[in-house]
Formats: sequence, structure tokens, C-alpha cells
Amino acid sequence: MHRRSCLALLALAALPALPTQAALAADAPALLLAQVYRPGLPLQDYWVSEKYDGVRGFWDGRTLRTRGGETVAAPAWFTAGWPEVPMDGELWAGRGRFSHAQSTARQQQPDDAAWRLMRFMVFDLPGDKGTFDQRLPALNALVEGLGQPWVQAVPQKRIASDAALQALLHRTVRAGGEGLMLHRGASLYRAGRSDDLIKVKTHEDTEARVVAHLPGKGRHAGRMGALLVEMPSGQRFRLGAGFSDADRERPPPVGSWVTYRFRGTHDGGLPRFASFERVREEMPAR
Repeated sequence: MHRRSCLALLALAALPALPTQAALAADAPALLLAQVYRPGLPLQDYWVSEKYDGVRGFWDGRTLRTRGGETVAAPAWFTAGWPEVPMDGELWAGRGRFSHAQSTARQQQPDDAAWRLMRFMVFDLPGDKGTFDQRLPALNALVEGLGQPWVQAVPQKRIASDAALQALLHRTVRAGGEGLMLHRGASLYRAGRSDDLIKVKTHEDTEARVVAHLPGKGRHAGRMGALLVEMPSGQRFRLGAGFSDADRERPPPVGSWVTYRFRGTHDGGLPRFASFERVREEMPAR
């Protein structure tokens, strides 16, 4: 190996470990998190809904926060009259408008015009002690009682088979949706990841934190060629596919979180065919 390459690898290996996700998320709300769908689940036990591509929002009865624990600076009218009970949902700007939802939710000074395009899609009541079957009518009644068009209960329905689920998934994706969610009817609201909540997508994706910018070669000489990223497990890998020329000129900053797509994992747990999708402004927790 070329001496310069060896030195570069040694320098990367010497980079300090990033703070663990647990340490960064000390103030994050205790939310129900999703597993990835696998065939064979008893679908008759689940409700199905669209997976909204927005920013996870948690109303604790007084404050609206992201899943990472950051306070969302929404205009006063947006949360006026909300109940003193927790609501779990998605801050959503519509299909294909993730960037608008993300930029609006992270602003320290709320942009009133931008917030007029936002909705809070409520999908659960964390403080309710009943099963999801029991929480669902309570959720619908609560949202209906608010009478605010920007607060909506996520529509839920039953589905009978994997074939019907896949057909619904492909219709949703073709229409611009991100995917589907499955919620076990008999489940209580329990923080953490379990089969009580399942995400169904046409591809796998997850997040990693940017550790370093790796220089490009050939047509990418003089700009970013790949990112060195760290998974929540602490494993690191090069993420070099999926970037536009503009991304390479202005790469995601070190310390930021990025979402990437992949197709399965190697024996050691690293992703196969990983491809950059976008920057995540809030710390991931799912």
C-alpha cells in the first residue's frame, strides 16, 4: 500500500470515539420504536397505516419535542388548546416534502408561513394505559374534539395477508408515500424497539454519524469522495455512493447524522450496497 494511504488510514483509526447514542439522547422522550417487517408476522393482529416522512413529534402535555429531546419552536397557535396528555405523532408537510418539515421543525424562530403547511399526525397516546385497540378510539375522539385541521389522527385499518400488505405498500409508494406502519392491536405503549410497531418499506434504511470527510480521486479530486460514518453500534464504514456533485462540494458536516439506504448486511454487521439518502437534522432514535 502507498505510504500516504497508510498514513491516512492510521490517522482515521486514531480518531476519538464519538459520544454514544445513549449519552446524546439522555433527554430524549421514551418512545415506542419500530422493528423492520419480516414475512410471517400474524397480520391479523395489527393495524396498518401510512408511514409519514416527517419529523417525529412528542407532545408531553406542555411542550412539543423531537424524538431526540429538542424543543420544537412551533408558533403559539399551533399548540394552543392541546390537551395536558402526551401525544405521539409526526410533524408532516405532505408527501415528498420531508425537507420542508425538517427545516421548519428545527428553526429556533418559527416561520409562521412555513408552519401553515405543517400537520401533526397523531398516531398514539403514550399516557393511556389501555391496549392500542383501546387507545385508538380515545385518540380519534381527542383529535376530533380539538377541531384543529392541522392536528389529524392517522387513519388506521386492518389488513388480511402479506400479499394485500405488499399491494398496499406499492400503491402508497407509487403515490409518493414512504411506506407503511404496523401497530399491534393488543400492545400496551412500551418505550423501546419491539414487534409492537413495525415499519414496512421497499428498502432498508437507517442512520449513522459522520466522523470524517475522505478525499476524492479522479473526477472527484479536490472534493469529498466519501464519508467515514459510525453506526450506533460503534462500527465505522465508508459511505461513498448516492451523493450529488453539490453534496460532494458541501458535504454533511462532521458530527451530523445521515440516513443511508442499504440491502442487507455482511456477516460482521456492516451494510451492503450502502447509499447516501439525506442529512438528518435531529438525532435518530429508531
